[in-house]
Amino acid sequence: MAKEDKKTAGSKERKKETTVRKRKESKKVNTQRYIPFSEIRNDTVILKNGGLRAVLLVEPLNFNLKSETEQQGIIAGYESFINTLSFPIQIVLRSSKLNIDPYIEHIHEQVDKQKNELLKKQTLAYSLFIEKIVEIADIMQKRFYVIVPLDDVPKKKSPLGKFFTWFNLDDTLGKALQRNKKFTSQVSRLKERLDLVETGLRNIGLTAKRLKTTELINLYYQIYNPDVSQTQKLPGTGELNVEANVL
Repeated sequence: MAKEDKKTAGSKERKKETTVRKRKESKKVNTQRYIPFSEIRNDTVILKNGGLRAVLLVEPLNFNLKSETEQQGIIAGYESFINTLSFPIQIVLRSSKLNIDPYIEHIHEQVDKQKNELLKKQTLAYSLFIEKIVEIADIMQKRFYVIVPLDDVPKKKSPLGKFFTWFNLDDTLGKALQRNKKFTSQVSRLKERLDLVETGLRNIGLTAKRLKTTELINLYYQIYNPDVSQTQKLPGTGELNVEANVL
């Protein structure tokens, strides 16, 4: 009887371990289900519902340093820009902890190049000083993005129908093939919208740059993995070639 009880207990433990393992695996799958986009290519974010997104990185300007006449001109230009749009845009301000790793690496390279021992020590002390300042002050960088969308005209649904669409988030091969067929024609329409937005921003003194595929991947990686992305960089994506105060 004792042996049978041990076998039964062992069997229950194995079943419990299997159940826990399956729950962990299903948790990973469920997380991926709720990511709204399916892929990123040709400098474009492709959503699971077939929509496209282009992301512009916009260099800010210091409004307070402008004269009153210049400020009025900027406000009037922005109002005119908004009125020319026949489609929605999204303006995003993202604050994130400043990553000074590339700058610190550059300083360490300069330390190795120094032949003067005193200059080498001073350069090394400077790098340690910068690291401590960033750590204590928790310096943040702000970046501004303008999201230009392109979506098919949505079919009108009842409130109940909209509610049930949230349960149909799984991507399928049929959906992927359908998106691929529409992609070429949609990209040209998205480019027209993008040119209109860039021209409007340029008219009010703002410089905008469309994010490339690798930059988009890096951006979304940082958004969905804020802690991990600080220590584990994506291979081959690099850093965005912009100033720290951009966006």
